[in-house]
Amino acid sequence: MSTVNRQILLNAHPVGDLKHSDFKLVEAPMPTPGEGEVLLQTMYLALEPAMKGWMENRADYVAPLAIGDVMRGYGTARVTESNNDRFPVGSVVSGGLGWQEYLVTDGKSVPIQVLPEGVDIPASMGVLGVTGLTAYFGLMEIGKPIEGDTVLISGAAGATGSIAAQLAKIAGCRVIGMAGSAEKCDWLTGELGLDAAINYKIEDVAARVRETCKGGINIYYDNVGGEILDIALNNLADYARVVICGGISRYNLTGEIPGPKNYFNLVFRRSRMEGFIVTDFASRFGEASAILLEHLREGRLCHRETITDGFENMPNALMSLFTGDNIGKQLVRVSE
Repeated sequence: MSTVNRQILLNAHPVGDLKHSDFKLVEAPMPTPGEGEVLLQTMYLALEPAMKGWMENRADYVAPLAIGDVMRGYGTARVTESNNDRFPVGSVVSGGLGWQEYLVTDGKSVPIQVLPEGVDIPASMGVLGVTGLTAYFGLMEIGKPIEGDTVLISGAAGATGSIAAQLAKIAGCRVIGMAGSAEKCDWLTGELGLDAAINYKIEDVAARVRETCKGGINIYYDNVGGEILDIALNNLADYARVVICGGISRYNLTGEIPGPKNYFNLVFRRSRMEGFIVTDFASRFGEASAILLEHLREGRLCHRETITDGFENMPNALMSLFTGDNIGKQLVRVSE
C-alpha cells in the first residue's frame, strides 16, 4: 500500500475552457481510520459536466468549491482497513469520495453504500449511480412519458442521455437521439434500439428534427441547450414537456449567456419547460434504484463506458467531456 495519499485540488476558478492549471496534484499524508471508521482505496471515479459549474461556483445547488479544496466527485472504493462491522475489509462501496486515492469515513461523514451483489463497478457508477437516477427522474417525473409519445433526446450517446433514451423505449415511446459522430449514432440505433439518430455535426438538425418528429415532439430531454434547444422548441407538439437536465453547449461560454429565442412557442403549444436537480428526489432514490436494477438484470438497459487509466489523468478525462470524446459514462480507473 502507498504511504501517501494523492489528491487533486481546485487550483483556480476556470474562465472559459478548462485548463490544466485549474487543477493541482498534491501528496497528502495517508489517513488512518479511528474507532468506527474505515480506510477506503479509490478504484474508479466518475466525471460529470456539472463539475465545471462547481469549479466556477456557478452551481448554487451545492456548496461552493474554494481554491485548495479537494475536487468533488463520485466514485467506488474498496475497504482496506475497517473498524466498522457494517463495512468489512474487502467490501466495495460507492459515494462522494472526491478526487483522492484514499479517504477515511465512518459511513456518515462521507456517506457510502455497499454495491449491489452481482453488478459490475462501471454499471454501478452509471446506470445505478447518479447518472441513472438523473435520467430516471428527469424522464419519468418531469417528462411523464405516455406510450406512443415521440421523445427527442440531445446528448443521447452520453451517460445520462443514453439511459433516458432507453427508459423512454421501455415506456413504449418512439425515440430519436442526437449525437456527434457516426459511431455514436450507430450505437443509438443499433444496440440501444432507438428509432432514429441525428448527427448534429454533419446533418441539418432543424430539417432532420422536422423529418423524424413529423407529429411534433411530446418530450424533449435536453442535455445541451443552445441552438438545439431552440430547434426543439420550434417543433413541439401540443402539451409537450421539455426537460432541462443539462446545458453543455453553454458551460465554456463567458460573458452574458443567451437564452432560448423562441420560448414563446411553449404558450402556443400549451407546453411546459422544467429544470430539476436529482437530489430533489433523494427520498425516492431507493425506489428508482430498484427499478433500474431490475431493468439492468432483465437486459432492458444497456450501458457503455469510456474508461481512462491513471489518477493523474482526471483533468484530461473531465476536459474530454466538453469535446465529445466519450461514449456513455466517462470514468477514470484509479486502482484495480
